[in-house]
Amino acid sequence: MRFFVRRIVFYAVTFWAAVTLNFFIPRMLPGDPVSALMARFQGQIDSHAKHALEVLLGLDKQTSLWQQYVDYWQLLLHGDLGRSFTYFPTPVAQIVSQALPWTIGLVGFATIIAFSLGTIIGRSIGWKRGTWADSALPISAFFSAVPYFWLALICISFFAVRLGWFPTNGSYDRSMVPNWSWEFIGSVIYYGFLPAATIVIASISGWILGMRNMMVTVSSEDYVTVAQAKGLKERKVKTQYASRNAILPQVSSFALSLGFVVGGTLIMESVFSYQGIGATLFTAVSSHDYPLMQGCFLVITLAVLVMNIIADFVYAALDPRTRQEG
Repeated sequence: MRFFVRRIVFYAVTFWAAVTLNFFIPRMLPGDPVSALMARFQGQIDSHAKHALEVLLGLDKQTSLWQQYVDYWQLLLHGDLGRSFTYFPTPVAQIVSQALPWTIGLVGFATIIAFSLGTIIGRSIGWKRGTWADSALPISAFFSAVPYFWLALICISFFAVRLGWFPTNGSYDRSMVPNWSWEFIGSVIYYGFLPAATIVIASISGWILGMRNMMVTVSSEDYVTVAQAKGLKERKVKTQYASRNAILPQVSSFALSLGFVVGGTLIMESVFSYQGIGATLFTAVSSHDYPLMQGCFLVITLAVLVMNIIADFVYAALDPRTRQEG
């Protein structure tokens, strides 16, 4: 129990630190975002409204920095992430909530597929090391070293431009209105297949190599040798003794990957012009939209912390030694 309490306290402090940095860093950047916002709406916003905008956006210079920090926390606790400068006066929470499902659906699904296939293939190759299966390792090493954007451009050039099998960009047919009909879902799958396949191809090699190397290491441990000496079936030794211990580092890496899924694959969303949180973050950075940047970073940070907590608990369940008091 003490192990879990310590981990929760640790992540609570980490979350507080992340939110604090998320508050102070944008305010340390040069420039006046309110003036920039008024310049964008020149002639539409009265010059006397500057102070009102500063109050609305939580940047009132007449209010102490500490009071702004306290107000920021109060807004967060009520689910208010502020209002976007780029899409003013749309709330940041609304923009993030619209972009998030697209990233989770595409990148999350592709990450789960890559992890599952990579772990299964790596387990088989590592258990039967020295056989013909090891010939697949150079191919895995090659794809793990290939830059993602290069692979994405090759896929677009060959499958989308030359063969015309898939669209070159977008997340669904723009002539359709988003809904839960099978026609729209089919359009989403059709447009997302090539980006998802690219993510799987680019990341599966790392999962294969990681699991394979851990299986090679674990299979030479004494407890595996003893299990084999007892005459246990090979399948049972591989599954209950070798795989269970070899997969522990994979679980931690997988949890981190799922956490960063929320951040999206920024390059993928840029190359394929796919709407998602990564593209939203890129827009916020390029247009100096501080509230939108803060909202995106906060959601990404929270997702990573939550997945790390889950990974710690799963790791402790798989390996009770991690719960021992030091």
